[in-house]
Amino acid sequence: MRSDPEDKPRNLKSMLSEAKDASELMVDLAYAALYFDDEGMADAVLGLEVDMSALVHEMRSLAMLAVRHPREVDGMSSVLQVVSSIEQIANAAVDIAKIVLHHWGIPRALIVDLAQAAEVSHRLVVAPGSHLANRPLRDMELPVAVGMRVVAIQRGRHWITDVGGDSIVEPGDVLFMRGDPAGIVRLRELAAMERWNPPEPDDGHALSDLDRAVDTLVEMKNLSEAAIGLAYSALVLDDLSLAREVRSMQERLDGMKASMQTWVLRAAADVARVSDADPAGLRGLLHVAEAAEDIGDQARNITTLVLEDEDIHPVLALALGDTDDVVVQLPVAPGSEADDSTLGSLGLAVDPGYHVLAIRRAASYIYNPPRTVRLWVGDELLASGPEEGRDRLAAICGYSMDIDEETGHVELTPMG
Repeated sequence: MRSDPEDKPRNLKSMLSEAKDASELMVDLAYAALYFDDEGMADAVLGLEVDMSALVHEMRSLAMLAVRHPREVDGMSSVLQVVSSIEQIANAAVDIAKIVLHHWGIPRALIVDLAQAAEVSHRLVVAPGSHLANRPLRDMELPVAVGMRVVAIQRGRHWITDVGGDSIVEPGDVLFMRGDPAGIVRLRELAAMERWNPPEPDDGHALSDLDRAVDTLVEMKNLSEAAIGLAYSALVLDDLSLAREVRSMQERLDGMKASMQTWVLRAAADVARVSDADPAGLRGLLHVAEAAEDIGDQARNITTLVLEDEDIHPVLALALGDTDDVVVQLPVAPGSEADDSTLGSLGLAVDPGYHVLAIRRAASYIYNPPRTVRLWVGDELLASGPEEGRDRLAAICGYSMDIDEETGHVELTPMG
């Protein structure tokens, strides 16, 4: 997020786009702070919260000033509803970051499980004389070289979230990356940082109730993040079936949270009985579960606009479709590269840098699909990634893509 007052967005559309990107970055960094036990990442989340609060206040003021006639009230209320949800998502990220800053308990088993996520965020400080210093991002080809891409740069007190190929990395920059965790070791070598070894499970036997709590929490994290991505897609595409799926995901999150709380309480009793460890060290699990459920609740709030067929202001589709990552909806064509291939073998996170939010198969969805899922003709991918990789993703699915720049209408032509 831009922190220089002279660089602030000047209209509601750009503000919404900026706030949406910043809230998602905050969630990524908060979970990454847990994974790496990195107080620097957690501090970055709190720093972004200050900018987010100012941006939210400005958006609300501008939205109210923009209403010039009573008939415009309903449409603008949809904007305020989305603004409120974005703010609450950011607040949930802050709650997760505070777990690290306040040293609340997080079991090692959770950190190990988070390492298996399809995408993680990482924080790099660029050393003078390193391979990354004083070079434009385009020349480095990081998505191809390490499977990770730069989503934000912190330069002193300023944030750069509008990161492109022409962005030049300077010594001392803090890069925030997102992508395949397998690329972290090589990435740190390029930045001339100390070596990092991924966490490994303890050799000792873990308590079964704690195992179940941790596994459920990781699933809640994945589910809540997928719900937010699908909620924005439902709003931009005005897709009722997607909105219903988000509602179902939110209901599932509620049930998972209740189950997890029970397992944490049982695990705490076991810890107190069999060792001298303080069972209060598990309370971080409860805080993460609360935050994950809050994120799911905000996804549901966003889709309420579609589910209840409310008057949606046009600026929402324009703004949410104009963020750093775009959402595309692509079917799999016969004979395409994607046909009869697993997500892992396609390597979409590396080239063209897209994360698959869900696969629509027949009348249901596979959300946050694992790398082992095999794609078939008729499957429909919902994926988010950089706009410049959209044509490449369409080609993998067997289509050429034409987009009307005025209307945003997408036309797919089979490539034969």
